[in-house]
Amino acid sequence: MLIVDLQNCQEIVAGDATLLRELLRPDQGGAEVRYSLAHATLKPGETSRRHRLRSSEVYYILEGEGVMHVENESSRVRPGQAVYIPGRSRQFIENAGSSELRFLCIVDPAWRREDEEVF
Repeated sequence: MLIVDLQNCQEIVAGDATLLRELLRPDQGGAEVRYSLAHATLKPGETSRRHRLRSSEVYYILEGEGVMHVENESSRVRPGQAVYIPGRSRQFIENAGSSELRFLCIVDPAWRREDEEVF
């Protein structure tokens, strides 16, 4: 069993400009996973940078309100919703609310810097 506490994960500014804390990844001791799981935060009024990954990705909205943009589609998102983002799709998310937008990012296969293109 491996238990990871969000508060013990280092916070970084990701390439897409979200505040990110990686919870699980394949090279983490004891984790036999092929995906990566991260917790992301966007402050009110902020937008992540347009980017695309080779891998598919899922955003699971925990708190706040946002607008998800994938290729030429846009849709409002709220807590309890999951967004599937096909690999190689241009994407970004904007915080459309008055509080922090918090969401989980699941990337399969796991996120690697060389697999991400930021515009």
